[in-house]
Amino acid sequence: MASPPTFNVALPSNLLTTDASPDWLNKADNAWQLVAATMVGMQSVPGLVILYGSIVKKKWAVNSAFMALYAFAAVLVCWVGWGYRMSFGDKLLPFWGTPGVALDQKYLLGPAFAGLFPTATMVFFQFVFAAITLILIAGALLGRMNFHAWMLFVPLWLTFSYTIGAYSVWSLNGFLTKKGIIDYSGGYVIHLSSGVAGFTAAYWVGPRATKDRERFPPNNILLMLAGAGMLWMGWTGFNGGDPYVASIDASLAVLNTHVCAATSLLVWLCLDIIFFGKPSVIGAVQGMITGLVCITPAAGVVQGWAAIIMGVLSGSIPWYTMMVVHKKVTFLKQVDDTMAVFHTHAVAGTLGGILSGLFAEPKLNRLFYGDNPIYIGLFYGLQMGKTKEGFHQIGIQLVGILFIITLNVIVTSLICLLVRLVVPLRLSEEDMQAGDDAIHGEEAYALWGDGEKFENSKHNSVYDVEEYPPKRGGEVEMA
Repeated sequence: MASPPTFNVALPSNLLTTDASPDWLNKADNAWQLVAATMVGMQSVPGLVILYGSIVKKKWAVNSAFMALYAFAAVLVCWVGWGYRMSFGDKLLPFWGTPGVALDQKYLLGPAFAGLFPTATMVFFQFVFAAITLILIAGALLGRMNFHAWMLFVPLWLTFSYTIGAYSVWSLNGFLTKKGIIDYSGGYVIHLSSGVAGFTAAYWVGPRATKDRERFPPNNILLMLAGAGMLWMGWTGFNGGDPYVASIDASLAVLNTHVCAATSLLVWLCLDIIFFGKPSVIGAVQGMITGLVCITPAAGVVQGWAAIIMGVLSGSIPWYTMMVVHKKVTFLKQVDDTMAVFHTHAVAGTLGGILSGLFAEPKLNRLFYGDNPIYIGLFYGLQMGKTKEGFHQIGIQLVGILFIITLNVIVTSLICLLVRLVVPLRLSEEDMQAGDDAIHGEEAYALWGDGEKFENSKHNSVYDVEEYPPKRGGEVEMA
């Protein structure tokens, strides 16, 4: 997603010719970009809609799924109205673009700022990334946020947080872009942002009902796996579409993505078996997600062996922060992060950003960025005698992490404080006891009365409580 070099194209004087395939258009690139964008969109709708709707208690299935569906629709309207040009348009500030509408055909049918396809394709491609970021934030807030507050939060956060991060890191004029930050496909702008913003918003919204925090079993694990599978396979478009061209680098990015995710899943699974004695399905999904998140900022600029190392680390470090650190740090325990997005996205995204600064390979950097000498991983800089460049790379990666964290803590807090002046951020205790029926007047299933009869099943997962650290097996003690 970082901005590769623009293409020098001889443009016709009138872009709106009768030719539907002008000379500057590469049909293959355009087709791949539209397919990749659709794959990313399907990660959200229906992927995360299904995942959220099935991983929560039955009484929260409709509300959780609908938070994702609403965000997808609301982001699109805001995106074409002003968000896209604030993220990729003319410079207003070093970290922000000038607001503007992205609906005029003269604008949409001209070439994009990068890639041999029309701006309309770029607007759609960038939209699905913006949408999934808000949906990931929703994961931290499931089971208690006032839906009307969520309706206000989504456009405000998109406007005042996402656009700043996107412009700074991905726009050709962004200050972090010019410094040489590596964020191939959204480790910073999407995952670190959503993890920090979700955790911050969870702090302000407050916790779920006590009963829900103590017992929060999935209502349908098989359906949850279907949503997780769509999320995993959709990542082919997530990382494969970011060179803006159907290139060999796109192919490498796709393979690295799946290798890292599979490795991370297996490492997480092994840790669960070693310390808790059971291969948890929900734990495996968490490991899959952390692997996908970790490889995202590096997908097309690291070698396959590096993807394996990143998978090992993404399957173990976020596991450790979730299972050990989380239970030892009072503040982390106090914040009710329903889907543990702090660990799966903020921690894994930070890890991916740092590892990108270590493992980014010069030849692969040139495939993506062109002949720009500032992009070089620290390990290669030390090996090639370019120590200064290598330390610059890891330095700018750390600066980017600090910027995204600071931005999202401040802006998300201000938005939550503003929204609660209009409507309560948190549902009433009565509504939280009733769930979907009180909020939407609808229920997901009409099978067994209140749907709570099987909560005490012996088949309950070690992950079906609070923010997922298990109760069985005692505390995990690690040096």
